[in-house]
Amino acid sequence: MKKILASIFLLSLVACSSTPKKVEVVERPLEEVKHTDIKREYEVRDASSNFRPGWIEDAEVWAKQNEKDLDKNRFFSNETEPKVTRSVACDIAKANARVDIASEITTFIEKTLATTQEGNASIDLNSPKLSPLKEYMENTLAEKVQSIIHGASVVKTYWEQREYKKSLGAKEDFKAFTCAVLIRMEADRLRKSVDEAASFVAKKVEDPEAKETVKKALQNVSDNFIKARRGEL
Repeated sequence: MKKILASIFLLSLVACSSTPKKVEVVERPLEEVKHTDIKREYEVRDASSNFRPGWIEDAEVWAKQNEKDLDKNRFFSNETEPKVTRSVACDIAKANARVDIASEITTFIEKTLATTQEGNASIDLNSPKLSPLKEYMENTLAEKVQSIIHGASVVKTYWEQREYKKSLGAKEDFKAFTCAVLIRMEADRLRKSVDEAASFVAKKVEDPEAKETVKKALQNVSDNFIKARRGEL
């Protein structure tokens, strides 16, 4: 009897120890960090703020944590490489932010087509019927999308004057400026831009059957793009 009870006790211990524990995932806030808390290959000599803004790392996460209206607006950010002057750095950051938006839309459309299946056949971008479409998306679409992005406005700018030092790990000693911008774009305008980009893509397909397949694949692409940026896809 004692042996039976001991066996039951041991089995219960094994069962308890093998039960997976529920892990609580806590989203780490994007905190603003003091320059003195960061070990870099440079020293910050001057800046537009004593803190490096969290939106530089991830604009959407920052917006969510700061309770911005993400149903109405979407947020993007861009930070430049070191430049000779502050004005040059900030001008490039503003231009690059819009390039990033266009590239993100283009990449999402490409991914949507590559992973979509219609019936028993997937959309094969390497098919001879779709080779003009593939070439268009690789070489032209991103630039075309930039021209239809309207209403993207700069809401925050942050710049630093840095002194790079070989003693800290830089390739050489030099001084330069970097600039970061936070871009806000209305969600409806963003959806319209994505839909227009999808329309450009469909028009590049000449084969009627393939064109209809592409249209079906992209019919919800703007809503899915917004959901993907929210982390819902």
